[in-house]
Amino acid sequence: MDAIHLTNIRAYGYTGALPEETVLGQWFQADITLYLDLTQATASDRLADTHDYRTVINSTQAIISGQKFVLIERLAGAIATSALESDLRLQRVTVRVTKLTPPIPNYTGQVAVEITRDRIQ
Repeated sequence: MDAIHLTNIRAYGYTGALPEETVLGQWFQADITLYLDLTQATASDRLADTHDYRTVINSTQAIISGQKFVLIERLAGAIATSALESDLRLQRVTVRVTKLTPPIPNYTGQVAVEITRDRIQ
């Protein structure tokens, strides 16, 4: 299956299990892979024959900044659902959400969750 990769979609959001995460917020990054048949687009060179990925980028940023969740797993699920609903041609989506600066003492790494969802036929 063909794929469109969207990387480094960033937004400031309020998802987290700790009170300061839901009040102060933090930066999140999403990387999304959209799976669909791109055969027609490769022949026609027309935007109408592919997925206009701007819709997924905009909705992802809106979900991160506008909705609060306790778990980044839930945030990733909301992004996946929104992406699949944006275009019936999408058959599968993989979403990786990264908490860029998790508030964990003495930890300078990142925390990420990756999920894959298929369109239910």
